[in-house]
Amino acid sequence: MNEQMDEQNGNECAACGGAGMMLVTDAEGRRVARPCACQQQLRQRFRVKAARIPKRYEHCVLESFTVLPSADASLGRSLAMARRFVEGYPVETEGRGLLLTGSIGVGKTHLAVGMLLALMEEKGVPGLFYDYRELLKEIQHSYNPQVNSTELEVLRPVFEAEVLVLDELGAQKPTDWVWDTVALILNTRYNDKRTTIITTNYPDLPPAGVLTGAAAQRAAREETLGDRIGERMRSRLAEMCVRVEMTGSDFRQGAGRARFG
Repeated sequence: MNEQMDEQNGNECAACGGAGMMLVTDAEGRRVARPCACQQQLRQRFRVKAARIPKRYEHCVLESFTVLPSADASLGRSLAMARRFVEGYPVETEGRGLLLTGSIGVGKTHLAVGMLLALMEEKGVPGLFYDYRELLKEIQHSYNPQVNSTELEVLRPVFEAEVLVLDELGAQKPTDWVWDTVALILNTRYNDKRTTIITTNYPDLPPAGVLTGAAAQRAAREETLGDRIGERMRSRLAEMCVRVEMTGSDFRQGAGRARFG
């Protein structure tokens, strides 16, 4: 990264001097011009910016997702699934995405962003990241008559993104408007066969009222994804995404805890 041109601080690539092209010798001994590697790095930076990946998660590549020997086996399986997903995209995935479920702090967002970054860098895929709550706030804000943007202008990139990461699905308190908005987003992407990677802290179970047995007892202690987005949309997700369940302790309460020095 030190050899690429930096628009913000004015540094130029040491290899091409900011020209974007280099003179190299080809197999036949001729001097020919080739695009400098800094251009690929620069394009990747633009893609990351356009994807709205928060600064906090820009470093979350798959290679840095650490699975300790003491960690739950589901984390290793989830990382392997994420790598297979990137390798198989788009032919083997055929528009299907992933639904990453699990409690807070197990690395769901890290894996989701890692897949998005890998797809953008390795396959040039245009992607988009949205926190579920922030997206709903932006849509609501568009209803303000003093705001220039419209609901459709907010939603169009969400509808059209080749790969969308929707983080923390279900985090917003459910209302009829929230359910209708979720249905519009998921159904539009489903109909267009666009890939969606979703994370949620809620177990992928029906609403508590329709559960029986052990599942009902579990739901009595915690809300389910069906409670938060409605059973109809939870069923839609089963068609759109392969579920990946991640189990483990909260990383942020251990190694990820904030410290000084």
